[in-house]
Amino acid sequence: MTYKTLSAPLEAGEVALVGAGPGDPDLLTQAAVKLLADCDVIVHDALVPESILSLGASNAERIYAGKRGGRPSAAQQDISNTLVQLAKENRRIVRLKGGDPFVFGRGGEEARALVEAGIKFRVIPGITSGVAAPAMAGIPVTDRTVNSSIAFLTGHELSDESRIDWPALVSAFPVLVFYMAARVLPDLATRLMDAGLTAEMPVAVIHNASLLDETVATGSLQQAKAGTLEAISPSIVIIGEVVNERTPWKDD
Repeated sequence: MTYKTLSAPLEAGEVALVGAGPGDPDLLTQAAVKLLADCDVIVHDALVPESILSLGASNAERIYAGKRGGRPSAAQQDISNTLVQLAKENRRIVRLKGGDPFVFGRGGEEARALVEAGIKFRVIPGITSGVAAPAMAGIPVTDRTVNSSIAFLTGHELSDESRIDWPALVSAFPVLVFYMAARVLPDLATRLMDAGLTAEMPVAVIHNASLLDETVATGSLQQAKAGTLEAISPSIVIIGEVVNERTPWKDD
């Protein structure tokens, strides 16, 4: 499907899977801003702040479809069904997802559901928090003196059903960026140290990146394991020597 521009007005019965970025409205794409301002329904995640929701059309219906670890959440199938039903009602829908829809955002699942139902849709990428949060904290996710590769992971992989070969992971990637890991940080640190990382390996925990209440805590894996490194959800956790290359450019 070809569009003249990504920000072209939505058609009746069309869905836009839109990335909201890390939280600051200034980090939205132009397409995201334009589609928010001209839609019938906004189906939004828990991590989308009011400052972004307020950019939506004044008469647009807002439907909360948040998924938060450890808390009551909407089932993914129910969210997908809602998008399909709204589209069949000829509504113009913005599905607004924190960060980027296709980076730990289940955008792929929603896209497949729309395809199966024959619903027209488009994708508006967003800035993913795994890149934005370190940048806002002055930490380069890549530094030519430290790393030429990086791994993005989710804290959910600490479960017994983990698909990760942890020793292979820490051997292959000098920098690890974890989404949704604040609640399990001590367990994560233990797993990584058991896999071969040193107790002194630097760690940064970035909470509410790009927002006014953003905080940055830095320390070591040993401190993370001991629970003395502050970790408030939602946070991005970055592990590796790049943390030592931090150059703060604004007040913490």
